[in-house]
Amino acid sequence: MYIKDKNEKVMLTKEGLEELKRELQELIDVKRPEVVTKISVARDMGDLSENAAYVSARDQQAFIEGRISELEDIIKKAVVSTGVSSGGIVSVGSKIREHVDGGEEEYIVVGAPEADPKEGKISHESPLGNALVGKKVGDKVEIEAPMGKLVYTILSVS
Repeated sequence: MYIKDKNEKVMLTKEGLEELKRELQELIDVKRPEVVTKISVARDMGDLSENAAYVSARDQQAFIEGRISELEDIIKKAVVSTGVSSGGIVSVGSKIREHVDGGEEEYIVVGAPEADPKEGKISHESPLGNALVGKKVGDKVEIEAPMGKLVYTILSVS
């Protein structure tokens, strides 16, 4: 669960919010009815106390209902950031290019629910994302990593 406090706002990009809305609709329109059907079929098999299909379907249902609740909460508390700021200052939604450890890397700073480091999407709440927010081209940030201190130099913000 991404929400620590019931009044906390959740920063998201427009794309991230749309993706969460699509996931919610998929769960409500497709996954929920599928699992209800699985439960019904499993019930028809007889003794529920020893029915692995029934137990599995109920577990799936609990997961789906929990995720639906989580997504509804995130969407309700979402604040969309465009990433466009005056003066090229890094914010949620900014695409940044930076120099680190002899090479260049590109990231998009996103809200926590949409973070995916493998896709180059880092959360504004992560150590790197948190250090970058509010910085501009030419600024350097230092991050403590397991292998030692890394120094990132911001090359561009868009």
